[in-house]
Amino acid sequence: MLGYLVTPKLGSRLYNLVHTEVLPAALAASSFALHRTSLLAFALIWLCHIGFDRLIGAGLKYPTFFKDTHLQRV
Repeated sequence: MLGYLVTPKLGSRLYNLVHTEVLPAALAASSFALHRTSLLAFALIWLCHIGFDRLIGAGLKYPTFFKDTHLQRV
């Protein structure tokens, strides 16, 4: 969210990068490869956070304004 202090475009890109399932899924896969359960726990919490955001209607952000999402206007 700190990217929104610079520009809404940068803020939306950073927010969307962190709120897609690709990074936590890659972290979960690497935790299996490295046998690190703490990384797996972090990845699962991250995925749950993303899922909860979708549940309440806070989707990926458009570069126009923070409240404009792909699901609805929050």
